Amino acid sequence: MSEDRGARASGRRLVAGIAWNLLGRGLPLVLALLLTPVLVRQLGIERWGLFTLALALIGVLGMLDLGIGPALTRTLSARIGAGEREGEAALVVSGIAVLGGLSIAGAAAGWFAVVPLVERVLNVPPALHDEAIAAMRALVAAAPLVVVNAALWGVLAAHQKFRAANLVTIPVGIFYYLGPVLVLSVWNSLLGAMLALVACRLVNTISYLWLVRPLVPGISVSAIRFANALPLLRFGGWMTFASALSQALNYADRFLVGALLSMAAVAFYATPLDLVMRFWIFPVAVAQALLPALASSVHGLSDGTVALLRRGVLLIGAIVLPAALLLALFAHPLMALWLGPVFADGSAGVTRILAVGVLFSCIAFAPGSLVEAVGRPELLAAFTLAQGLVFVPLSALLLTTIGIEGAAIAWALRSAVDCAGRLFLAARVFPAARRVVAGVALPLAAGGAGLFGAALLPIAAAAAVAAATLILASALAWRALAEQERALLRAPHHLLRRLRA
Repeated sequence: MSEDRGARASGRRLVAGIAWNLLGRGLPLVLALLLTPVLVRQLGIERWGLFTLALALIGVLGMLDLGIGPALTRTLSARIGAGEREGEAALVVSGIAVLGGLSIAGAAAGWFAVVPLVERVLNVPPALHDEAIAAMRALVAAAPLVVVNAALWGVLAAHQKFRAANLVTIPVGIFYYLGPVLVLSVWNSLLGAMLALVACRLVNTISYLWLVRPLVPGISVSAIRFANALPLLRFGGWMTFASALSQALNYADRFLVGALLSMAAVAFYATPLDLVMRFWIFPVAVAQALLPALASSVHGLSDGTVALLRRGVLLIGAIVLPAALLLALFAHPLMALWLGPVFADGSAGVTRILAVGVLFSCIAFAPGSLVEAVGRPELLAAFTLAQGLVFVPLSALLLTTIGIEGAAIAWALRSAVDCAGRLFLAARVFPAARRVVAGVALPLAAGGAGLFGAALLPIAAAAAVAAATLILASALAWRALAEQERALLRAPHHLLRRLRA
């Protein structure tokens, strides 16, 4: 039993899971970055703003998964680690059945809400009303596929089948960005672009079902027992609440910009925000690999759990900090190269500010995974609610007084508060992690201060600050490592041997 837990929490599996998750998210992301200028040209600024809002809407509807996806990951991981497999099929199929019914109801409600959203809430030009309504309704109709995919991914993650899951996800993810470009080349309609996205969601669902069936024998309609879904709903309900609040906070500022300013302002704000949120591919890849490992180890392997948290935080920081510094330093030339000088003039200031917050938003994934693995998602939900009560009004206030840069400031501040709070909660629910939290706090603070300086100072001074930040943060991170981890880094061949073991 303990050997199985140890294997599931091993460094080899963690690194392999992170690598496959990065490939699954990173390859489509590269294509997305290349194709975004094409989509902007095909759609125009205002329709591009609508496109980003429609994607935000489907992201909000994704909260209808009720947290059953990660709840399945946690519950099944704990069972697998303990060698308890009986009743797995009934648990999985019951959870998916509940999700299917509720998500269809939610999609129906969203269908009727699109009209007042377009005509009364958002400043959509009258000439685009019909096209916007049809496009958003098409994407809303795909909400059941989104939530079922989340549940099926949760099963695959619990079995740590990251390689197989991502091998089928990569081609679907590529066409998620390539499809709209191809459709728009023959049908210049926002509706056509959305239908391409719906088709990709459907293919994703079919491929996940194909992978899950041999892992969980006995899946059938006759195995549905709604009582089996109740534990998932209780645990997942809090995760849903936290996830829904987090999603709403992540997208609320876009809708505030659309309601208070214009669709062009949405484009200038949402595009750099989407860019920095692309950084999330790494922490999400880490968190997806961490959760099943932590859920298997948290009740029996204290040292292993602490090591997983420390490695997760430092891995994320090692990748994200240099990238965020580069973005803060070269926001304007990068945006100009990507989308042209006009777009760069309108969005470079927002990009610099968001680059400061992205480090904190990424780091927060690791302690959040530990809190979920321990089984205390209600703490994350309460903390996220408190953030919403403070930062949504603050975002609106700064937006009306400063403009879209004010909304970016509010987002960066909230990211820093969210990260600090999740680290505190991780130390509270798992006291053995307190030393880890204290050890990573200093390099994290150094990185945040350096990003702030790089975003504000002239380029020469900012470059010097960035270099000093990397040196200082690296030194502090080295101090946070355990002695065994330092020894492995001093002799890389031992690290490679350990990962192959």
